[in-house]
Amino acid sequence: MVYPAKKHVIKTFEELAKLLPEAERTKPQVLLAAGGVTDFRNDTDREYLFRQESNFYYLSGCDVPTSYILAAYQPGTSLSDTPSVELFIPKPTVEDLMWSPAPPSLETAKQIYDVTSVDHPAALPTAIDTLIKALPGALFHTLPRNSPLFPSIPAEYTQQVLNADGAVTDLYLLSALHRARLIKDADEIEYIKRANEISSRAHETVMRVLGKAVKGKLEAGPGAGVDRPLLPGEWLIEKEAEAEAIFVASCRREGAAHQAYLPIVAASTRASTLHYCCNDRAFAWGPIKPHDHQNKNELAHNRARDLHPQVLLIDAGCEWSCYASDITRTMPVGNGGKFTPEARAIYELALEMQKQSFDIIRAGLHWDAVQLICHRTLVKGFQKLGIFKTPESPGSGSWNSEEAILASGDSSAFFPHGVGHSIGMDVHDVPSASKPAVNPTIGGVTLGHESFYTYLRLRLPLEAGMVVTVEPGIYFSPHLLAAIRDSKHIDHDVLKKYESVGGVRIEDVIVIKEDGYTNLTTVRSDVDWLEAVCSGEI
Repeated sequence: MVYPAKKHVIKTFEELAKLLPEAERTKPQVLLAAGGVTDFRNDTDREYLFRQESNFYYLSGCDVPTSYILAAYQPGTSLSDTPSVELFIPKPTVEDLMWSPAPPSLETAKQIYDVTSVDHPAALPTAIDTLIKALPGALFHTLPRNSPLFPSIPAEYTQQVLNADGAVTDLYLLSALHRARLIKDADEIEYIKRANEISSRAHETVMRVLGKAVKGKLEAGPGAGVDRPLLPGEWLIEKEAEAEAIFVASCRREGAAHQAYLPIVAASTRASTLHYCCNDRAFAWGPIKPHDHQNKNELAHNRARDLHPQVLLIDAGCEWSCYASDITRTMPVGNGGKFTPEARAIYELALEMQKQSFDIIRAGLHWDAVQLICHRTLVKGFQKLGIFKTPESPGSGSWNSEEAILASGDSSAFFPHGVGHSIGMDVHDVPSASKPAVNPTIGGVTLGHESFYTYLRLRLPLEAGMVVTVEPGIYFSPHLLAAIRDSKHIDHDVLKKYESVGGVRIEDVIVIKEDGYTNLTTVRSDVDWLEAVCSGEI
């Protein structure tokens, strides 16, 4: 499938026109952008795995380092329907070819990229000069210059425009690109769907390896670990790093070269850290702890040991053709692959928060309303569990009513982050478009406490074609709980029973439709299936 670059160029120019001062809108518009460059690890002469800059890829579909794109558009002319899109890819030297794979030839590039023409960067000055003469008064647009966030354009190219009395601005292109990228087309949704399918299978692979270990079906053969290394079919998951390795390996064997973000793999109470980044701890072992007086060095001598009941939270997703997935699953470890009663109760409540979100999601709904319903569901659930106290008599006027607890903001200590965000070429996609400086009205919805929205990355009415995550969570972080240790709404003795759970998050990627949504995440999250897989029963 050829990436639809020209369609994205037109969409970007159309969004650009909406942002320009009225006097500038009828002028010819030109955009000039640079692709990413190859980075090298210090003192190794060895390239890091290259990933193209997202905006450049959106406009070109080209993943060749050190490339450029030059596109021209003018409303009311043939360039509005068929803009000129010129791509410039590097010409390899013999020395380049000795060390690294060659970029495509010009002839091959013309076949695989949806552009008007392809040439080498040496031809770029001539191409700029041609546009200056053919489109007098054209306004040249670049991404923010002198910013470490975007590949730099050599000053000689912009100076060439200025020397010809042309105008160059970096005020509008990024915003136009973000607005264009916010609503995905069918091709983009297919890329995101593919990334989610691969990542879903990777999550299930980790679960099934855990389940095989429960059933004792992962056994090392003769000489394993002594005369030869363990083979993949013999690997046990006893550390966060081992779970991460299996997840990434599953994605790589299906052709996904990049993870969309660094995986979060947190076991036990470490699951209460939202962006846990270590992924380096062993699971918690029990029932005999390393420092218990009963421990007679059984652990050091590989005697029988049991995993302490705990959760394993994996927030991870690969990308496919520069489009991201973002999936979180929380699974039981120890206890025969079953949740403890407390962990199951918290997991089921997080699942209910997601279900209540799905029930209201549709085009036209303001995302703030989804955030609010998650907090409302959490409060109701905590009241049933006894963590939040219930009013002595029915009615919304009680100091301990659902509304009073919502107004207190206490639920933010347990669910501090946003319920989801835009996702696309970047995992937290197009921030300037998804979270505008001025939040549009949500039509009279009661907002609850202001803390619910502090970390929300999406604050818009939903539109068909948006792709977003839905990721409610419940956490028992000692740092966050410190602020509410004296809350009158909480039964602190009951709370102590649940703190060892650590944290639970469930995250899927969905496409917004006029009448609802489509879920692109295929790995299941219902409790019965999850426990059956993690216990090796199915």
